[in-house]
Amino acid sequence: MKRFLSFVFVLVLLFSNSTYAMPQTAAEETKEVLELDSRSAVLVEAASGKVIYEKNADERLKPASVTKVMTLLLIFDEIAAGKLSYDDIVTVSEHAASMGGSQCFFEQGEQQTVRDMIKCIEVASGNDAAVAMAEHIAGSEQAFCNMMNERAKELGMVNTNFENACGLESSNHYTCARDIALMSRELMVKHPEITEFSTIWMDSIIHKTKRGESRFDLANTNKFLNMYQGATGLKTGYTSQAKYCMSATAKRNDIELIAVIMGAETKEIRNGEACRLLDYGFSRCKLYTDTEVLSEKPEVEIKNGVTGKLKYHADDTHSMVLLDENPDNIVKKIIMYDLKAPVYKDDIVGSVQYSVDGELISESFIYADNDIEEMTMKYSVMEITRRIFIARD
Repeated sequence: MKRFLSFVFVLVLLFSNSTYAMPQTAAEETKEVLELDSRSAVLVEAASGKVIYEKNADERLKPASVTKVMTLLLIFDEIAAGKLSYDDIVTVSEHAASMGGSQCFFEQGEQQTVRDMIKCIEVASGNDAAVAMAEHIAGSEQAFCNMMNERAKELGMVNTNFENACGLESSNHYTCARDIALMSRELMVKHPEITEFSTIWMDSIIHKTKRGESRFDLANTNKFLNMYQGATGLKTGYTSQAKYCMSATAKRNDIELIAVIMGAETKEIRNGEACRLLDYGFSRCKLYTDTEVLSEKPEVEIKNGVTGKLKYHADDTHSMVLLDENPDNIVKKIIMYDLKAPVYKDDIVGSVQYSVDGELISESFIYADNDIEEMTMKYSVMEITRRIFIARD
């Protein structure tokens, strides 16, 4: 009897232990894997802007030098608009030369090209270079900050206020992880050439002062670049108040992700948690390509046009990143806009929309193949006159 009871007791213990040792659910595993120590974080798929993971993503925090993402965005906006070129000469002011923290040690009156200033901002995180570029573009750092805040509003960055162009501590200078992801995505998607600078590991510039010329070496402050396969940037930051921050970008198999870390206690925590976020994102994201966007290329009616039909086209293929969605559940729909003449070649006239369970996940635009003029009174009179003379002949 005692042996039997002992046997039963052992079975109970074994069963109890096996209950605690049961595999975790997927949700529990995810929570454990992404249990981050950093105060705030967000992970975003760049092409769609879809949020894959977030932690305190809207908490207002100090961004330190990650501020320079917005400074760089405005610089590249100016270049794209033709208002600035890489070869333009920038003169360093007394104010810009006085910046503390990370700097490239420019002297008042020193001149550098825009290209080298961008390298100094992106690679060496030069506060003096950032302020010099701000003054070159807007006339003053304050005027440039107004541009920064206006651009932030355009992007929907509702928890952001910039008081300087470089990220030095200021009482009312703040942003949040979600807003950093927004401006990082805008920079990466609208100006992919940023990676020509953000992936530089070592470089140099030439200081040109009254004392002559001297070489100044630049070493990338973003050591994450050599830690993570596919890393492309983007910007690190640190101050005693902000702690360690980063907007980390990486690309694998045509999938691009943005991981933002704010308020990490150490550089190791910041870099390590950015790697974990990106690993998680790449494990969930899959690239889907539609190899026949428009199976047919019919014509569409154009109101008030001299000819009633418009031919159109779209890209032959369209790729999108799926986040857990089943590709078999994708519904494709062609949407043609309500068009009136005049319409010009390459105007956007519609879109091919891809949705899952009624939610739009991607879109490919449709473009006009030809011009269609408006049927004006003048055109009608000329056309009637032309036909009359043709009939007489």
